[in-house]
Amino acid sequence: MIIQDIKTWVVGNPPPQTGGRYFIFVKLVTDGGVVGYGEAYSATFDPHLTAKLIEDVAARYLIGRDPHDIETFFRNCYSSGFSQRPDISMMGCVSALEIACWDIIGKEAGQPVYKLLGGRVHETLRTYTYLYPQSGSVYPDEADAIASRNVYNDPEMAAAAAVACVEQGFDAVKFDPAGPYTIFDGHMPRLADIERATAICSAVRDAVGHRADILFGTHGQFTAAGARRMARAIEAFDPLWFEEPVPPDMPEVMAEVARFTSIPIATGERLTTRSEFARVIALRAAAILQPNTGRSGGILETKKIASHAETYQIQIAPHCYCGPIVGAANIQVAATLPNFLILESIKTWDGFHAELLTRKIGWQDGHVIISTEPGLGVELNEAVCDANPWQGSQLHLEATNTVLI
Repeated sequence: MIIQDIKTWVVGNPPPQTGGRYFIFVKLVTDGGVVGYGEAYSATFDPHLTAKLIEDVAARYLIGRDPHDIETFFRNCYSSGFSQRPDISMMGCVSALEIACWDIIGKEAGQPVYKLLGGRVHETLRTYTYLYPQSGSVYPDEADAIASRNVYNDPEMAAAAAVACVEQGFDAVKFDPAGPYTIFDGHMPRLADIERATAICSAVRDAVGHRADILFGTHGQFTAAGARRMARAIEAFDPLWFEEPVPPDMPEVMAEVARFTSIPIATGERLTTRSEFARVIALRAAAILQPNTGRSGGILETKKIASHAETYQIQIAPHCYCGPIVGAANIQVAATLPNFLILESIKTWDGFHAELLTRKIGWQDGHVIISTEPGLGVELNEAVCDANPWQGSQLHLEATNTVLI
């Protein structure tokens, strides 16, 4: 069996754009007609360029080769151009193609991928969701995000959204209340940022009580000193985690925050390969790792990251602010992890995420239902992909260029 053909899509995510502005999908086809789907979580360049990069990587290292040879494929890509170091752009391409290979391998074997990774140790998987606006885009413009009332900056609206999620069945909700992300992060939080974050944490905790964990996201916004100030302000509300309190490029600095606060530190969505995660683990910079299978290097690399973390009693909470193929890949690997903690869910996998699949990801009472179908357990609806091409110029996620002082 060899890989014979490839196709890519850049699919525009219609409003409210939950999970991102677009999704980058790939299809591999074997000489026997078996199809595998993958997805890249890659936000650095124009997504159409990323799709071309995926096709280039496939042409160099995958077309005409056996999809079972995951290790050789990974090493070829990791060493491409005499690099041999973590490359977030290359690994977005690798992850998409590697996921598609596992989909093929599972279908050929007649088994779900988790059966080929040691078998599942969880019957279902606990999930959390972001607090999203009740209406309108999840990307309010910068002025609106600061000036107008919305779920991101208003305690009453955040509390109402949290209650709605709990009533759906979630027992964990996440929010990022500390102001805009900027290209100049990390910065020292302003008093207004600390007051807003504290007010939202208080309102959400009062509204949900002990029915739900609260997950505090910042995405590298602060300096270590600023993160310590924020941690001290929100500790009383007992967050399950304080996510990426400082930028991810210096885990030594993140470790300073981890030693200061009783709140577990989480990080990983912007890291790639076990080499980058190894630094976090060695420094004890985080208690929770958040690899995204569409960026980390794929399913097998995520399994290796999790196994390394397990020896240090570090837990895994796969990240998924993207499309349903990464979601399905996260589910397959998470099912096998003794140190699994919780899984990011895009709401209940309804809306456009459901339309993109021939059958939606199962979700009930706050948990994902793990598919027993061969491969990833989902099939991409190619007609929906064809009908929704991305035509914008923005990237998946973007920071402001404002200096916050």
